Amino acid sequence: MECLAEAAGFSFCEWKGRARYFSVVVKGRRAERAAWSYPDPVPDFAPLRNHVALFAGPMDACTVDGEQVQPQPDGFYGGWITTDIVGPFKGSPGTLGG
Repeated sequence: MECLAEAAGFSFCEWKGRARYFSVVVKGRRAERAAWSYPDPVPDFAPLRNHVALFAGPMDACTVDGEQVQPQPDGFYGGWITTDIVGPFKGSPGTLGG
């Protein structure tokens, strides 16, 4: 949490509720609105409370079990794609939002 600075604005997910955003600040570098959380998610998504998610795209690298992830296409969605995950992926050409 020491690398996160609250960012302005919010968004609303029809399933999870209102999200707040953070900028990631490390060694003088800042990635604006590169992380988000749901401080008060709807009841079905209560386990998300007190967790923070990161967009992989703005980071130098994000890994899962040593594999560098690919960010989900389009920059809007926060998915981390590895070789173990099979698409199609939201944001890709031909998908809603892509």
